[in-house]
Amino acid sequence: MSGYYKIIGAFLGFVLFKYSIGMAILGFFIGSFLDSYPALKKQMEAMQGGQAGNFNKQGSYGNPRDIFEFYQRQSTRFDFPTMLLALSAAVMKADGKVLKVELNYVKTFLARQFGNQFSSNHLQTLKQFLDAPTLPIQEICNDINLRMQPAVRTQLLHYLFGIAQADGNVSTSEMDVINKIGNLLGVSLSDYESVKNMFHRDTESDYKILGIEKTATDDEVKKAYRKMAVKFHPDKVAQMGEEYQTGAKEKFQKVQDAYDAIKKERRIK
Repeated sequence: MSGYYKIIGAFLGFVLFKYSIGMAILGFFIGSFLDSYPALKKQMEAMQGGQAGNFNKQGSYGNPRDIFEFYQRQSTRFDFPTMLLALSAAVMKADGKVLKVELNYVKTFLARQFGNQFSSNHLQTLKQFLDAPTLPIQEICNDINLRMQPAVRTQLLHYLFGIAQADGNVSTSEMDVINKIGNLLGVSLSDYESVKNMFHRDTESDYKILGIEKTATDDEVKKAYRKMAVKFHPDKVAQMGEEYQTGAKEKFQKVQDAYDAIKKERRIK
């Protein structure tokens, strides 16, 4: 059956969910994952036997070229998880220490998104990224740009800020890394500022979430809210898994909360 699960998954997602294209896409990716599982098991056994590739003595890849080749091999099989893991590692390493609370955040996300039965395998991949001296962020982001739509790339920033805030504080170094990733993913400055201010607030955060200045008129506030409500609507990532949907709903709610706060402050009807 190897190679056919993706086709079966797409067909079942399309038919069982009332001819939904989004569920057909999701079924395709789930099927692709199942197709790759035997190869994954074989690969992991090889890694455990010391046959994983160009490792250094500490068990990690010694240069960015090696780690990107590892990323490419993994992303060929897993796509979404590997993209998430590579970017997760970049943020987790940003301040020079990997905290347990950050690891727990990532583990919880992976368990909900991809299922507990695959989490241990995902974490093996994450460990390789964390152990690497440096990560080829630009090459990884270029690859993601080829595979993901802009709305999903923006959603990735929301996830990354969630990792950074897991310890209760988004550090400057973490923010710098996420800003770099946002630029490489082609996320606009206004979208980046909007997501950032959902996690790192100041006196003008509600306005920044809507992508406007505090000097904006009431009409400009209303127009900005409608624009952001459409841009960040959960339907934009409807083809993704449950955890993406949860993140999208949280982001959409923060847009609504920001607008409500401004309306209350300005007494807008």
